[in-house]
Amino acid sequence: MSSSGPRTSVPPSDRSWRYRRLDRDHSLGLRLTLASAAAFLLLVPFALLAVLVVGAWSPLHDLDAAVTDALHRFAADHPVWVRAMKAWTHLASPGPLRVAALVVVVWLWSRRARRLALWVVTTMVVGGALGALLKLLVGRDRPELLDPVARAAGFSFPSGHALNATLAAGVLLLVFLPFTRDRPVVRVLLWTAAVLLVGVTGLSRVALGVHWVSDVLGGCLLGVAVVAATAAAFRTWREQAGLPASRATVDGVAPELADPPDPHA
Repeated sequence: MSSSGPRTSVPPSDRSWRYRRLDRDHSLGLRLTLASAAAFLLLVPFALLAVLVVGAWSPLHDLDAAVTDALHRFAADHPVWVRAMKAWTHLASPGPLRVAALVVVVWLWSRRARRLALWVVTTMVVGGALGALLKLLVGRDRPELLDPVARAAGFSFPSGHALNATLAAGVLLLVFLPFTRDRPVVRVLLWTAAVLLVGVTGLSRVALGVHWVSDVLGGCLLGVAVVAATAAAFRTWREQAGLPASRATVDGVAPELADPPDPHA
């Protein structure tokens, strides 16, 4: 009868980086690695689209031109549609969305959720700065139409309206999801509102002829990647602080926000 010798554990200082990252008994490293990889993968579609835009890939250019021409013909014949799109694009422009995010930040700060408030600020600022920088780097011109129904200044890719709508929808969704606990209908409504904010904002920019479809898609992809990356960083801090893990798309990034405030805190 053979007996196995005692199992020896590897001292933490002798463990390889790969071992420490993938050790299930030390899940922080594993979670951080997976979150970083997921955020990076979300940037891949945006990077690919940006390469196609810079390279003036013919199929993408033809698709952009076809959609722009079709929507412009429709807009030229429907002035009410144009007024509605203009009203929406002003309502959902970066300025009002940032004001809405600032109101949420003040509210979070008053509830002593200061790290969550800083997460909202970081997400909006980092995303907005990246969008402005990428516009300059790509330098894509906006559509040029013979009889435009609207005008906009600056470069085109990625769409700042689509980017900021995605950032705002993402942070507001992840902040308020905890309040939909045990309320599946409210959760569906909240998700629907977030999708509509992004979708209608993107549609308005193309419908008014001030952006190509790929500009809007680029803004949305970049916004999702930024929200995913900052949310992953915030959830890593929560685990370091000993707070329970959560499913961001169901419970939000801070499920404890919906708990009654501690009067002794």
